[in-house]
Amino acid sequence: MQAPPVKDGPRMNQEIRSPRVLLIDQNGEKQGVMPTSAALEAAEEAGMDLVEIVATADPPVAKILDYGKFRFQEQKKKAEQRKRQKVVELKEIKLRPNIDTHDYEVKTKAMTRFFEEGDKVKVTLRFRGREMAHPELGMKLLNKVQADFDEVAKVEFAPKMEGRQMIMILAPR
Repeated sequence: MQAPPVKDGPRMNQEIRSPRVLLIDQNGEKQGVMPTSAALEAAEEAGMDLVEIVATADPPVAKILDYGKFRFQEQKKKAEQRKRQKVVELKEIKLRPNIDTHDYEVKTKAMTRFFEEGDKVKVTLRFRGREMAHPELGMKLLNKVQADFDEVAKVEFAPKMEGRQMIMILAPR
């Protein structure tokens, strides 16, 4: 035997299990605590649905409204919230220990743009060959990056060696 499908959303009309409900009519006025059957009759009279708004209250709060319109407004509200939400991305900038000044300026310009957009930046400094003998040069470069962006970004993950690369993560202030 299969279990009945689980319905999402508020209970309405005959699905309301509570014997008594606090009724709010279609105009938003409180009608008081009454038996669920009387509330259902009032909703039927108005040509609308009885929807359980706050199921956890004692007694549960039920409102007379047009369920289709209610669902549509809820969907619009959720869509509006998703639209206003900003997802913080982690952008990556790759550097080398012996980077030239112009190349460094180009990378810092990109990092500035990322911070203005509200994104975090992961600065990866890759060492190759004999560069591994001088990790202090890499640390010096990452400290320079940190100093250049001190007023617009804070260090979220301090510079640290991981294998052949040094990593630092900066987040906008």
